[in-house]
Amino acid sequence: LAWTGHPAMKSLIRISDTVRSALARGGPVVALESTIVAHGMPWPRNLEAAQAVEAIVREHGAEPATIGVVDGTPMVGLSPEELQVLARGGSDVPKCSTRELPLAVARGTHGATTVASTAFLAHACGIEVFVTGGVGGVHRGGEVSLDISADLVALRDLPITVVCAGVKSILDIPKTLEFLETQGVSVAGFQTDTFPAFFSAASGVSAPCRLDSAIEVARHRQAARALGMSSGLLLAVPNPAPAESAEVEAAIQEAVEAAETQGISGAKITPFVLQRVVELTGGKSLESNISLVENNARIGAEVAGAIAALRK
Repeated sequence: LAWTGHPAMKSLIRISDTVRSALARGGPVVALESTIVAHGMPWPRNLEAAQAVEAIVREHGAEPATIGVVDGTPMVGLSPEELQVLARGGSDVPKCSTRELPLAVARGTHGATTVASTAFLAHACGIEVFVTGGVGGVHRGGEVSLDISADLVALRDLPITVVCAGVKSILDIPKTLEFLETQGVSVAGFQTDTFPAFFSAASGVSAPCRLDSAIEVARHRQAARALGMSSGLLLAVPNPAPAESAEVEAAIQEAVEAAETQGISGAKITPFVLQRVVELTGGKSLESNISLVENNARIGAEVAGAIAALRK
């Protein structure tokens, strides 16, 4: 086990036997977050989607490691029972970014880990690839509110490959890419020259660079390690089943306005807007969300396999 976290963390984190075994033999492991399960989809569709994503990772030769906090213990590789606890708890399970992680541990509560906290725990255990739907970013109006996701800071600080469908389209994509450039984070479109926009395959913004295969991604990460770089790679994969962009954009605008009217902000705004978009699109955005996560799981498993192969 290539432990890279602080030594004191070893006694706090529980790693499942299957994940520990895969890491010990240098096999491919893919981290998965739990906020998308608890806050991103309704019960029981969230549990079904989480189980399907884990199965896809296994089918493509890697070991899934869904991460969350259960009774104050950060879990790397949730058991089926633990996954169900977080899925059934839904929005009652606190959203747990890096800021909230020590509080959840101290209080012995459950926590649905975000991109930032999932990446933090995965990296501590030596996991190099993380699959999610979309990462957080700079919110619309962020130049005034300074509402910038901790996900972007994690990408700056952790040498992990995050496979996603780009930045959630409810955010300000150009400003998010500018922030990542300032922080020195590598961003690449996977088999595309255009940066994806979560529900839509294209945002209209050019991707900083393009990588066309899992082995090319693996070589990129190998070169970054050789250069001693400590930042991650945001690998943006186009949604294979995009929702109608005009309809989604109209729904996003209406949802953002509703959030402002109701005074919803901070960590609560993204779940609120995403749920409202699901309602306004008649569920089309939810099915699009599930499709993109499943596609990312396949690609993430292939990338993890290629990274593991290069290490041997």
